[in-house]
Amino acid sequence: MKVILVPKFSCSVSAGFPSPADDFIDEEIDLLKKLIEQPSSTFLARVVGMSQINVGLFPGDLLIVERHLEPKNGSLVIAALDGELTCKTIDTERQLLLPANDAMRPIPVGNSELVIEGVVRRWIRCHVPLS
Repeated sequence: MKVILVPKFSCSVSAGFPSPADDFIDEEIDLLKKLIEQPSSTFLARVVGMSQINVGLFPGDLLIVERHLEPKNGSLVIAALDGELTCKTIDTERQLLLPANDAMRPIPVGNSELVIEGVVRRWIRCHVPLS
């Protein structure tokens, strides 16, 4: 796997009032090591649809999904429900897949074939599309 190091500035960036700029590069960071704990059990998936907008997931976001994590009640998961993939919060107590959009209904999984493909640990938002 090719490693690409990206410079990290030593200063923080204010999301409130601006602070004086600091041009000093503190270190270089391997983003894969920061974002992916176990590459051999991790996959990426692109979001389509609006079922997770209330948790801040939007179409085009890139999910980092880890197969080695045990899904727990309330985990955001990639699930294969009767062979179709979906990204939902799992409610193990009520056996539901929950959307995070008030316009959509929970999906009962009691009589369906459900396979949890992985747990969403992180996601990446692309504010300006890559050209």
